[in-house]
Order: sequence, then structure tokens, then C-alpha cells
Amino acid sequence: MSPSLFNWFQLTLAFFGVIGLFLLFIGILALITLRKKKLNQEIKINVKNLNKIYEESKNKILNEILSESELKEIEKKEKIEAKEKKKLEKAESKKETPKEQPKRVFVLDFNGDIAASAVTVFREQVTALLQTARTCDEIVIRLESPGGMVHSYGLASSQIARIKDHKIPLTICVDKVAASGGYMMACLADKIIAAPFAIIGSIGVIASLPNLNKLLNKNDIEYLEITAGEYKRTLTPLGEITEKKKAKFQEQIEDVHTLFKNHVQKYRNTVDLDVVATGEYWYGLKALELKLVDELKTTDDYLLECSKNYQVYQIFTPKKESLRDKLTGSVQAIVNSTIEKSIAKNEQNYPLLM
Repeated sequence: MSPSLFNWFQLTLAFFGVIGLFLLFIGILALITLRKKKLNQEIKINVKNLNKIYEESKNKILNEILSESELKEIEKKEKIEAKEKKKLEKAESKKETPKEQPKRVFVLDFNGDIAASAVTVFREQVTALLQTARTCDEIVIRLESPGGMVHSYGLASSQIARIKDHKIPLTICVDKVAASGGYMMACLADKIIAAPFAIIGSIGVIASLPNLNKLLNKNDIEYLEITAGEYKRTLTPLGEITEKKKAKFQEQIEDVHTLFKNHVQKYRNTVDLDVVATGEYWYGLKALELKLVDELKTTDDYLLECSKNYQVYQIFTPKKESLRDKLTGSVQAIVNSTIEKSIAKNEQNYPLLM
């Protein structure tokens, strides 16, 4: 291949490479826009009866492992029990005293990330539920979160406080982790149930960032930042680190930690803050000892027990996996990575409960 032809070939590849990157960039922007538009659309609330699901699962197994005569025996027993129950209900209805309303259990899910983005759907579910749940009912929140941004988890905690304000019994179940911002949410519960090896606690605050100021000075590069207000900025990735700025930054972090501790003390006054507010985390067994949780049990066992006496309903928002969703999902990792990098650069403004 002649040099001129080779150069032409290289230029052509470079041209198509630039065009390809441009189209990819436009595509990513379009997908992000679609994603935002979708989030801003009306959030649908669906209800699922968990009692029926448990019953169907049980019957599938019994039909496989039992003989026909054994199945008939179980069916006969269930009919007798149903008849006795109906008879009892009829007798109760004849009494002059008003019949007590049967308790219902409503189940919500909160799976938290660093920005507590699940709160967008969660707040709508809480709003819908507060219009139907009664003080004789119970709300169960299956909570999983390692914590994240202070203001985001503050909003998520406020949604749980709304349930408390309506005086509806609230149970929060943790199977894996409720640390930092996650525990900020969990501590509002009337009862916290955790799996034996669930991670609990981390009542502390952290904010960190790299500083390249010395590298800039070494290469004779001047960094200019103009602010109005002495503490509009304290520590930044490129600015000079001074003792005064460090002291102010530490003061801000301590203020957030104090708010966090006061929040826990308000809703969980049985704990010893001097012991648990050190930023450490513990597994469920130790967390029970420290009174960070009330009971050791998995969510599955708790809901199964509830279903024996009450109707259990899961409140959820369905996810449709369309082609657009799949494409958006593939881009979501890139977007999340960008957000996390942005957060890391601005932690001096937004401390993390982690």
C-alpha cells in the first residue's frame, strides 16, 4: 500500500471514528432524556396479595409430593376449618358489640443507592398508602441500603416519618444492610427486624476528595476561584488547603454528625449513642445486643407468619422491560458512574452518610 493511500485510509478511519463517537454521544443524551421523561411520568401503583402467592406455591409442591388420597384428606380438613371459621364469624356478627376491623399488612420496598433515587417512587407509594391504611393495620418496609447523600436520605427518612405521623404501626425488615443513611431510615420504625448477618449501624459522616494544588504549583499553573462569602468554598480538589479551611470543613462534618445522632436519639432512644455513634457497623447478632434492632429474623419468615393471621399486600410499581428500557439500562451504569464521580468532587458541599 502506497504512503498516500495509507494516509487516506487512516484519515477515513479517523473520520468515521469521530462520527461514530458523535452519534454515540447523541444516543446517550437521547436515552438519558427519555429516562428523565419516563421518571417524570405518572407512577403506577400496583397491589399483589401475598397470601394467594404463598398458597399457590404451597399447593404446587403438595400436588407433586402427595398422593391423591392424601390431597383429598387435606382438602377435607381445609373445608372443615373454613366451615368452622364461617360459623364463628356468623356468631360474632350477631353480637351487639361492633365487629373489630380485621388487620391488614402492607409491604413496601426500598432499595437505596448513593443518591437514594428510589425515593422518587417510594414517596408516591407512601402517599397512596396513607390514603387507605388504618391505624389498626401495619406497614412493613423491606429496606436495603448502605447509605449515601445526606439530603437524599433525609428526604427518604421524611417519607417514613409521614407514616409515623399517621400513627400506623411500622415495621422495618433488613436482610442485608441498613447502614448510615439506611439506618437513618430504619431507626424510625416501631420495630426493626434484621437477619442475623445483616449489616447495621455506621452512624457517622464522611467526606473526602483528592487535592491537586501542589501539582498545579509545581507546574506553574494558577488556579483561580472567585467566591462571595468567606466559607462559600472550604476544601476543593484544586484549591489550596489551609488550616482554617480544614477546621471549617471538619466543623461542617461534625454538625451533620450531630444532626444524625439527634435523629437516632429521637426515634431510637434505647441505644447508647456514645457506643453506637462512632461510625462503626455491626452484624445483626451484635446489633441486637446494642439495641439497634429488636429481633433477628428474615423478612420471608416475618411475612409468612403475618400471612397466617392477616391479609398481606405488597405495594409496588411495575417495571416494563421494553427495548428502550434495555438500552437505557445499559447506559445507566455509565450515568451512575458519572454521578458518583461528580459527588466525589463535591463532597465538601454534600457530605455522605457512609
